Amino acid sequence: MSTEITIKEAALQLNISVQRVRTLCREGSLSARKLGTTWVIDHESLHKYGLRTAHTVAEDHPAYFVNNKKPIALSFFSGAMGLDIGIEKAGFDIRLACEIDKFCRQTIALNRPKTALLNDINNYDAADIRREAGLNNNDEIDLIMGGPPCQAFSTAGNRKGFNDDRGNVFLKYLELCLELRPKYFVIENVRGLLSCPMEHRPHEKRGQEYPDLSEDELKGGALNFILNRLEKSGYGYSFNLYNSANFGTPQIRERVIILCSRDGKEPPFLIPTHSETGEYGLPKWNTLKRCITKISHHDHLTFPEKRLKYYRLLEPGQNWKNLPLELQKEAMGKSFFSGGGKTGFLRRLAWDRPSPTLVTHPAMPATDLAHPTENRPLSVQEYKRIQEFPDKWELAGPIIQQYKQIGNAVPVSLGCAVGTLIFNLLNGIDIIQHKDFKYSRYKCTTDKEWKEQFRHLVERHNSKSEQQELGFG
Repeated sequence: MSTEITIKEAALQLNISVQRVRTLCREGSLSARKLGTTWVIDHESLHKYGLRTAHTVAEDHPAYFVNNKKPIALSFFSGAMGLDIGIEKAGFDIRLACEIDKFCRQTIALNRPKTALLNDINNYDAADIRREAGLNNNDEIDLIMGGPPCQAFSTAGNRKGFNDDRGNVFLKYLELCLELRPKYFVIENVRGLLSCPMEHRPHEKRGQEYPDLSEDELKGGALNFILNRLEKSGYGYSFNLYNSANFGTPQIRERVIILCSRDGKEPPFLIPTHSETGEYGLPKWNTLKRCITKISHHDHLTFPEKRLKYYRLLEPGQNWKNLPLELQKEAMGKSFFSGGGKTGFLRRLAWDRPSPTLVTHPAMPATDLAHPTENRPLSVQEYKRIQEFPDKWELAGPIIQQYKQIGNAVPVSLGCAVGTLIFNLLNGIDIIQHKDFKYSRYKCTTDKEWKEQFRHLVERHNSKSEQQELGFG
């Protein structure tokens, strides 16, 4: 059932003036009725108007509004703006967003029409960016943040690193940051960045008949290149692999966050707000049940009947392994006899745990994200709740694109943790860290541990190469 909202609420959702909303009501662009001396507007009509006009707004344009009272942030690879929302919550004014995907651009235009919007990062230089963001020559940039496309480094992909075109935009982003010289900049990426080579050599071109792998071709070569470039530029840095659940997100989602500081100092780690079992006196991880209840409307994909047959037999938190043995074999087919845990097959989520990492499609056979009790995948609205987007956040495009936008996003709480830390550093606020806090389930994920591990890898590789040259290999 459709609801009605006030002119003021409509203006906030569209990011336009109240007077402009009145005009839209009078001319019939919005479905509205007079209530006394004012208008009330049909919410569904407002939603359709936003989607209908998004493509006209989602052209490149400069910033329409500037807030000189807040620290200035610029966003690249903005996506659906999960990281941006978190940075905003921490107190920053996001002057500019840069995004190439057309549906994400429409989403940005729907929700932040006054923010400068740029397209392909390769089309702009530092002067273009300063101009479009409404920055004068004397204006300092406090923060630049971005998560370059992660597929080039993902453990699920071919791991081509910087040989991939998407890896090349990573380098473009890095060089733009170093040229614009913000006080701080942030690189967000997947865990695969920790082990991806700078240059990928096909496996068929490795062996005794080929030259030894170079340092750039070793595991971790890409990150080593980035760190060397930061050191040469005078930026200090720190990084870790952060589990979003430790910052209040009802989801186990791990991302590498590299914090870079122009003053050459090593930034502290992000400050957790939650812990798995309540360590350090922090609240326990948020659960799925806390976030996806009380949603009035759901847009979702469907499971085929052949999978629903099994879902009807599963309880919250169960998967195919909880079926009777004969049904396990029937449901899994040849996959039953293959290795691996296969925990994503026929998986119902648990109420009392955070969600697993959201994927871009909740109904793929190997990464099912089924509702704990209902016979369906998670809905778009539940995706938004888990990633902590506001309920009113408008998503452009067909449903599969909406899933993709939210599934690729940075959780808002993780973004807020990044923004809060940098805001406090900008303002000289003391930062108290939890000693030996377990940020992730993996080892050697902090900058110091990782650098030591990579140094040993290089030494072993050089020693092996030397032995081979001497005829001992």
